[in-house]
Amino acid sequence: MKKDKYNISGMTCSACSLAVEKSIKKIDGVTDISVNLLQNNMNVTFDESKVSESDIIKAVEKAGYGAEPVKAVSKTKEERNPAEEEYKEMKKRLIWSLIFTIPLFYLAMGDMYAWPLPGFLTGHMNVMSFAFTQFLLTLPVAIINSKYYKIGFKTLFKGSPNMDSLIAIGTGAAIVYGVFAIYRIGYGLGHDNMDLVKTYAHDLYFESAGVILTLITLGKFLEAKAKGSTSEAIKKLMDLSPKTALVERNGIEGEVPVEELIKGDIIIVKPGKRIPADGIVTEGYTSMDESMITGESIPVEKKPDSKVTSGSINKTGFIKFRAEKVGEETTLSQIIKLVEEAQSTKAPIAKLADKISGIFVPVVLIIALLATIVWMLLGHTFEFALSIGIAVLVISCPCALGLATPTAIMVGTGKGAENGILIKSGEALEIGHKIETIVLDKTGTITVGKPEVKDIITFQDMNEQELLKIAASMEKGSEHPLAEAVINAAEEKGLTLYQPEKFDAIPGKGIRANINNSSYSIGNVKLMSEIGIDVSEHLELHERLSKEGKTLLYLADTKLLGIISAADVVKPTSKEAIHAFQKMGIKVVMLTGDNQLTGEAIGLQVGVDTVIAEVMPADKEREVRRLQEGNKVVAMVGDGINDAPALARADIGIAIGAGTDVAIESADVVLMRSDLLDVVSAIQLSKATIRNIKQNLFWAFFYNSAGIPLAAGVFYSILGWKLSPMFAAAAMSLSSVSVVTNALRLKGFKPKKYE
Repeated sequence: MKKDKYNISGMTCSACSLAVEKSIKKIDGVTDISVNLLQNNMNVTFDESKVSESDIIKAVEKAGYGAEPVKAVSKTKEERNPAEEEYKEMKKRLIWSLIFTIPLFYLAMGDMYAWPLPGFLTGHMNVMSFAFTQFLLTLPVAIINSKYYKIGFKTLFKGSPNMDSLIAIGTGAAIVYGVFAIYRIGYGLGHDNMDLVKTYAHDLYFESAGVILTLITLGKFLEAKAKGSTSEAIKKLMDLSPKTALVERNGIEGEVPVEELIKGDIIIVKPGKRIPADGIVTEGYTSMDESMITGESIPVEKKPDSKVTSGSINKTGFIKFRAEKVGEETTLSQIIKLVEEAQSTKAPIAKLADKISGIFVPVVLIIALLATIVWMLLGHTFEFALSIGIAVLVISCPCALGLATPTAIMVGTGKGAENGILIKSGEALEIGHKIETIVLDKTGTITVGKPEVKDIITFQDMNEQELLKIAASMEKGSEHPLAEAVINAAEEKGLTLYQPEKFDAIPGKGIRANINNSSYSIGNVKLMSEIGIDVSEHLELHERLSKEGKTLLYLADTKLLGIISAADVVKPTSKEAIHAFQKMGIKVVMLTGDNQLTGEAIGLQVGVDTVIAEVMPADKEREVRRLQEGNKVVAMVGDGINDAPALARADIGIAIGAGTDVAIESADVVLMRSDLLDVVSAIQLSKATIRNIKQNLFWAFFYNSAGIPLAAGVFYSILGWKLSPMFAAAAMSLSSVSVVTNALRLKGFKPKKYE
């Protein structure tokens, strides 16, 4: 399967994005399609053997829009900014529209408000000049905003009318009627029928068309300006990467564009400069500001063998580092890619708006036509009925409905990225607010993940140093955190380790190996039982150490030789985060491979609701599945390779940033810092975003529900309320701006602290 991104031109409302989506879905071989109205792009996942790039472009064009593939380019290069381009275009259109609309409005309304007008445009004898001048002022406004007509009529004839169709029909009808009125005025003047001239002189609709087009363009201009603000997070991230890097090649220093960096380059970074790639420090000491990448405000010390991340700022010292990841492989590029993809996806809540938008425009066209016919049948003039029809068409444009969800998702995911929380999709952002149970892996999630040896207890005349030496020699080939603790303890004592043979790791139990022609086993009680070693006489010792939160390693040959205990340190913020989950009404479950007593000791220390201990790595996914029974929404937080299946199984998987690539790949949310408080922030951000989306959808629905009856003249007979087409245009424009402005409030999101 291949996933490609395309820029779409011509989309103006949710009916447009739905039309594109429907057209692409018809292609055999397309498995997934997500169209983003806000960014005017789409992501398509398809089978390359069945679908080509040209097939996708043709399908979009068939729906009445344009498409071009977004080619992979380095994020450090200057890129075309669609939001900025749209803003500049709308600004230019608005200025030119106002230049012609202001005199048009003044001329049309001058007689009504007794404003001074030139003599050649006043009086019934000059009515033709009066009418034709209005037409000449309206024509440039229509040409400047011809995009509405081109797209509106094109999509109408393709059978998928959109917002532009409503504007095109409404203003087009006003202009055509105005031209008809000019002909009637000419006829009246030619036949000396002044009553006919007076009637049509007051029924010119040119100013309505011009003002409607200008007000809608004003709304689109304000909307484009606000849209630009929603993508600031991506822009900030892109600005983090320097354009050039100082490289040492063959002993010669030189500045090169970051696109030309290659793996293995030695890069020199002076104080105050940004890191252009990911790598390992080879020379120098400094502190790094990684706040824009991890959200962590405290500078991090760096020395030889320390990792450095692209986008970080070198604060104090001069360093050299070897590039490990360059270009699109860097952490910064991956973050930008994740955020962009998240902003291009849809939350399930958006489907409701999409369904309504799909039938909304055709229904509005029918309502406008019926309203016009009904008012004519009730005895009103054609001009009155036409103004009703135009008002219905203009006020009903479903812009606000289409913008309600993507604007909030764009700002929400961007705000998350600013805080070191990478949310991979709109769906993940929505599910976050529904979490009922959160499952926390113990090692590396609740605890630091770097246990230390606390006790060495020997039996059978074995001395402590020899026991530790054998244990460390066996653990050399293991990646388990406890292995690291044993090896570190041996190194601290300056012990020279043996070279083990026939090394055999038994997942969830321990290790077997041969040392100096003797067979040893090191691991937990399960392993001892498996090899027939009875440890029951040490049960009291086992319970006492386990209750202290220590994990026990048993070392044996043909009999038990000793016990090594190690304890992991609980992260400073874990208890606070677990308390916050509980305050939000979320049940907290801790999963651990440790024995029940050790697990409960840690669980008691941090205050979790349930401890599930002695869980084999392969069984973590099963435990998550069990917790999901009864349609419970379960989140899983983990950092290791053995957490990946559980992260994928959970309704929402959250990978701690210090975790493995496999865990991060399997997760829906990635935390750049290894801090559980960021999970609290992620859930709160989800709640705030969904609340914002619901507010946007409510006002979009409420606006159309109230606006259409008012425009259709439902209240005219009872209360005398009639909506002018010009006011309808202003109201429609402001509704879109209000939705985008409401979404921008999310930029002020701050995580709540629980006492």
